[in-house]
Amino acid sequence: MFCSLLITNEAVKVNGYTCKDSTQITPEDFYFKGLANIAATNTSTGSVVTGANVEKLPGLNTLGLSMSRIDYAPNGLNPPHVHPRASEIIFVLEGQLYVGFVTTAGKLIAKNLNKGDVFTFPKGLIHFQKNIANSPASVLAAFDSQLPGTQSLVASLFGALPDDILAKSFQLKHKQVKKIKLRYAPKK
Repeated sequence: MFCSLLITNEAVKVNGYTCKDSTQITPEDFYFKGLANIAATNTSTGSVVTGANVEKLPGLNTLGLSMSRIDYAPNGLNPPHVHPRASEIIFVLEGQLYVGFVTTAGKLIAKNLNKGDVFTFPKGLIHFQKNIANSPASVLAAFDSQLPGTQSLVASLFGALPDDILAKSFQLKHKQVKKIKLRYAPKK
């Protein structure tokens, strides 16, 4: 999208996204209304993440920031995951959450949050959020990356690793591993 160093009419990519000649940019390149509405949380985990990153908001290219809205059903969970390219800060719009991250020393840093509270997750650390109330919850999340990336731990491990690695790592029987893997098989 718009890149301040664009000086030719040829297509130039920065960070994998096409820059747009500054004479061709429009307000739509910098506008996204997708975070305004509550998302349906009838998922297996009871949460939905709506991202506003460079893929949906092209004007973010080279700006180093993005946002998401996360909606939670009562007792919904945003499962343990990692953002390899960004730190995250959340602002609780509605509800009560139990949130936390695990340090590289294996220590859990966790807190109960209420409406209006803010909490930060350092870049690359495993973290989660769980709605601890019997009513819906929502947060706005901000990232210091135009495309923070998300790696879900359970889906990545059980969706990709060989059975013998998982069985030994988690001290499970191969039959138990196969049963869990059925839930996380890659979609074709």
